[in-house]
Amino acid sequence: MKEKISITALASLSPLGDTLNETWKAYLSDNHYFSLKDYNGQQVWVAPLSQASKLKVDELRFSDNKYKKLDDSVLFAILASRKAVDQAGWKNTSIFGVNMGSSRGATKLFEEYHQEYLETGVTSTLSSPTTTLGNISSWVSHDLGATGPDISHSITCSTGLHSVLNGVAWLNSGMADKFLVGASEAPLTNFTIAQMKALKIYARTTAVHEPPVDELGKEYPCQALYLEKETNSMILGEAATVACLETGTVNNALALIEGVGYATEILKHNTSISANAECFQKSMKMAMGNLSLSDIDVIVMHAPGTIKGDLSEFNAVQQVFGSTMPLLTTNKWKFGHTFASSGMLNLELAILMIQHNKFIPSPFFKNKVNNKQIKRVLVNAVGFGGNAVSILVSKNE
Repeated sequence: MKEKISITALASLSPLGDTLNETWKAYLSDNHYFSLKDYNGQQVWVAPLSQASKLKVDELRFSDNKYKKLDDSVLFAILASRKAVDQAGWKNTSIFGVNMGSSRGATKLFEEYHQEYLETGVTSTLSSPTTTLGNISSWVSHDLGATGPDISHSITCSTGLHSVLNGVAWLNSGMADKFLVGASEAPLTNFTIAQMKALKIYARTTAVHEPPVDELGKEYPCQALYLEKETNSMILGEAATVACLETGTVNNALALIEGVGYATEILKHNTSISANAECFQKSMKMAMGNLSLSDIDVIVMHAPGTIKGDLSEFNAVQQVFGSTMPLLTTNKWKFGHTFASSGMLNLELAILMIQHNKFIPSPFFKNKVNNKQIKRVLVNAVGFGGNAVSILVSKNE
């Protein structure tokens, strides 16, 4: 990287809450945030937004007539973006860019409009403009009165961290000095759930058990980073997460972006990555640059709760770090896979651990005892086809 980038604000709406304090408090508990809901006539594990967050989404929806027809994914992004920009102290007169992505975009609206078309042979006037992927950044920019460039994209589940890559590139190029980056996903719909079930990677529905559990944590619905599991256990959650990026080292920065890495594998299957996740090996090495392996304190892994996905990423970490293994963790055992927003939620966890100097473990993976301070955290995300991204964040000292 040309120079370090400051993360001056961070905001999210997730099953854990909608403030950093709520989110950190949730991480300190052993609870998961899954519930059983009916989809396609079956009980399915999902992780919806907290009830308080849902009320705020509804309030936003009816605060402006133009917002009534927007998808949840857009409204999630608007709410999170308002909070982040306010934290950073950016005003309407500030010139900043917006890069907001989504894996699926306006899934709920698209399903509703398509059903309307199947039943009537026609569709509503707003069916096209409200279901494009560019819809999220455009509406966030509109709502904030942003005057810089606004960009949307989809690179499946690594979309959020690709937004960070784009923001860093713009800032390092000198074409901007502030960028709002992030992702939003509202995938808890009948068709999206059915798609994941068709891939045979979704968690089975079993009886509800409350933590604490045995040391393997087998009673949690999602067993992310349990490397000996015999069934896939991915569960979908909904969330939006955004960050404010500024050029250079800013005094009030929550953390610094010290390195970025990315890689794409040659497809052997529509959904697969190699057994040793070569894409992750390349992205992690690129993000670390010339740093020593021992300089990395923690890796927040993508680890979606699938057998092959978890194991291939772990193998990649072993290939890169060998005996110099950092602490490993994931958050998907707690609130599932939020597609595009998952990498940004990983980034949020990384920054919270740095700020509080406290490691948040997975109940399924035993790390070696390590009492050193958390100063540098590597954050991973990957999408279908091996689109891996790694972001190295460090303490602002």
